[in-house]
Amino acid sequence: MPKTLIDTGGRPLLDVASYARRGPGRRDHLSVAEVALIQRTVTRAPEVIVKVLTRGASTLKAVRAHLAYLNRGGELEIETDDGQRLAGRAVEKRLLEDWDLDVEQHRRRADLRPSKDRAPPRLVHKILFSMPPGTPPDKVLKAVKNFAREEFALQHRYAMVLHTDEPHPHVHVVVKAVSEQGTRLNIRKPTLRRWRREFAAHLRQLGVAANATERPVRGTWTPAVSDGVYRSSQRGESEVVKERSAHRAVSASGSTKLLETREAVNHGWRALSQLLRAERYLELSGQVDRFVERMPALRTDQELLMQVISRDCSSSERTPPMTR
Repeated sequence: MPKTLIDTGGRPLLDVASYARRGPGRRDHLSVAEVALIQRTVTRAPEVIVKVLTRGASTLKAVRAHLAYLNRGGELEIETDDGQRLAGRAVEKRLLEDWDLDVEQHRRRADLRPSKDRAPPRLVHKILFSMPPGTPPDKVLKAVKNFAREEFALQHRYAMVLHTDEPHPHVHVVVKAVSEQGTRLNIRKPTLRRWRREFAAHLRQLGVAANATERPVRGTWTPAVSDGVYRSSQRGESEVVKERSAHRAVSASGSTKLLETREAVNHGWRALSQLLRAERYLELSGQVDRFVERMPALRTDQELLMQVISRDCSSSERTPPMTR
């Protein structure tokens, strides 16, 4: 699991675990940017979310359907990279023609000849930018606009839509996978980490508290619920028992890894606390100490899942059947 906090330029900013290791290479001074990052992290500043939606991005039909979903059948505006605001029904067809995606799909079929065992390359990338409830939607949209302009302008065509129909304001961005210069955009995990940091920085420039750190550094883990496990929770407690038995070995190995990661992170935070005291950041040092003390108890993904599944099953057993 990653334990490094990195600034928007991609340079190592604060490797929490490294502060638990003694040696001549250990740093003994914190920059202003590092202190600010520590402050945001220990005070639990809202964490930004950036996700890539992978399904439905490889065919014209799928991309058209996604755009139609984004503008709610013409009710919402689609804002493009060149400042156009497209509204009304069937605007997605106009956008696809403007981006020459039909030509791109034809070229892909003619040149790449994808095998049956390999999925065809994406025509677009579907990216979601989200913030917790209470964040001003207009500032989320502006931050995404600023991010997209710096990241994609004059290279990749893109369009975006703000959604406010859920408690957390979020912006969907559709980016043409192949740039105007013919270069394909490949999104890796480091790319997503960098995008999170840049999105958070743009929000802070607009006066919105926002942070972008890795979960282990914050002492949090979110279980990834597979379809199979979710369906098991719906089938009843007997299935839950089967799931628990099937994943005991995985849970045991996962516990060891989590314990090692947590130990390194905790030691690093405590070393940072000492360094902060030495540099006269006494209040922040105390906040770091309390931050470590209040970290949630360690549980593996499987343990968290079993807790959720068992709770759901108990809840369903207590709920009386509906009567007509």
